[in-house]
Amino acid sequence: MKSWCALASLLLAYFCHGTLSCPPLCKCYHRRAEVVCNEVPLTEYPSEGLSMNTTLMTIQFTNITSISEQQLKATPLLQGLHLYSNHLQSLSAHLLRGVPHLNTLDLTGNKLSVLPADVFLHAPLRNLVLKNNVIEKADAEWLPDNSSITWLDMSGNSLTKIPTALLQKLPHLETLDLANNHLEQISMSSLDPLTKLERLNLRNNKLDTLEVSVLQSSRNLTYLFLSQNNLNKLPQNLFQELTQLRLLSLDENQLSHIPAGLLDPLSSLEEEGLDLTSNPWVCDGKVKYLWRWLQKNKKKVFLPETIICARPQSLVGRSLMSLTESELNLQA
Repeated sequence: MKSWCALASLLLAYFCHGTLSCPPLCKCYHRRAEVVCNEVPLTEYPSEGLSMNTTLMTIQFTNITSISEQQLKATPLLQGLHLYSNHLQSLSAHLLRGVPHLNTLDLTGNKLSVLPADVFLHAPLRNLVLKNNVIEKADAEWLPDNSSITWLDMSGNSLTKIPTALLQKLPHLETLDLANNHLEQISMSSLDPLTKLERLNLRNNKLDTLEVSVLQSSRNLTYLFLSQNNLNKLPQNLFQELTQLRLLSLDENQLSHIPAGLLDPLSSLEEEGLDLTSNPWVCDGKVKYLWRWLQKNKKKVFLPETIICARPQSLVGRSLMSLTESELNLQA
């Protein structure tokens, strides 16, 4: 009898201290220390009723508009915080001070525009996702020096530039995603600190060229996405250091020619790893290098037969691969 009473008292104590409680409109999985909240009526971060042992939180498709440092302190052991598709408009300064173990923060699909300085300090973040918000300016003061971040995703915002000072704080970065912004240029030395960078996504921006030295420190780069820009010329030695590159997308740009030797360093391209489609190629004598490179490296090119001549008029619509030396005046 005494043992039964002791067990009942212990269980009551657990419930009274909130160890097995769960906030309204949320589901709690105590064995794996996970909380999931995906109810539209939720308008405030559910800090009341959370177990202090929670290590993973997912809050999605709610009407929450802000999150404060004080609210996150309810879960001091938190390691992953996923806040997809809410209505977040603001984050408090020093947001992560109460979650010193947080390594993943995903804020995809909110309405964030301006973030306070020091917002991502105080936690050993490795993955930071700010995808599909309305951020116009990235700030170096968001992050600590020598940040541990390896994955930074700022795609789908309204960035016109990426500060060199911010990238200097990311020596461990392996993936940088800046797709679907309004970037017009990448500063000459801005990528130099990213010596561990393996994946760079610049798709769907407004780049018209790249400085010859912009990728000189990116020797570990294996995936480079440059499609859907306004690239109309590329420096001859742009890819000189990219001997590890496996995939390169240059489709949907404004390339009419490429300089001789541009693709020669790319010995590690995988099968169909190079996309040159949907460019206005001019099939004249200046296309000699590309034509001969394609003949030797056809397997490395995605749909090589769809690399189409836009000029001259006599060759419009013809596949570059299908042309003969005489049609291109390449006999010499």
